[in-house]
Amino acid sequence: MNLRDAVGLPDGVLWLVVRGMQVALAGIAGYALVTVDPGLLVNAVLPLAVSFTPELVEWRYDHEMGGGLALWIATAAFLHTVGALGPYQWIGWYDQVTHTLSATLVAGVGYAVVRALDESSDAVDFPAEFRFLFILLFVLAFGVVWEIAEFASGGLASLVGGDAVLAQYGKRDIVLDLTFNTLGAVAVALWGTGYFDGVATVLSRGIDGAFGRQEDR
Repeated sequence: MNLRDAVGLPDGVLWLVVRGMQVALAGIAGYALVTVDPGLLVNAVLPLAVSFTPELVEWRYDHEMGGGLALWIATAAFLHTVGALGPYQWIGWYDQVTHTLSATLVAGVGYAVVRALDESSDAVDFPAEFRFLFILLFVLAFGVVWEIAEFASGGLASLVGGDAVLAQYGKRDIVLDLTFNTLGAVAVALWGTGYFDGVATVLSRGIDGAFGRQEDR
């Protein structure tokens, strides 16, 4: 499945939008540096680095991910950084939107991992039901780790002073985060796995190169 066709715009336009988001992220990082805001700096630099994942994959594995998937990644990164500027506090639903979008990417990675393992060995055959369950559990596990990181960030900030790098808004926020993470995972598991077939192929080649293809004995 080609995400570019689903978006309905040429690859050049999609990449132009991605570059615009990357420039904006770099600008926010520069602002955070000038104003000595470590929390905002981390929330700008890390998403900026994540937005360059397609270029890293192409450089390392000679595989072009395409403008559609690049835009998907950059949008998730961009919305998170913009949220750190204030919308997470000002707009009640903003956090749920970013969690859902980020969860779709995590779900895509989970799908790519399980399919790559499937393709890399003739001794492994994961049925569709297992893949669906794996994607859900993969996203939920990632979400739990993220919530723990938010609590740890808040605890560290209370010890050393300053604002937490990752904000935590209580038990209700945790439930909402995990709920919308699950919605994003289900959406990809049901309708969006095809967009990550290329990523699965790259991972499969990496596994084959590292361990050699495992044949049935």
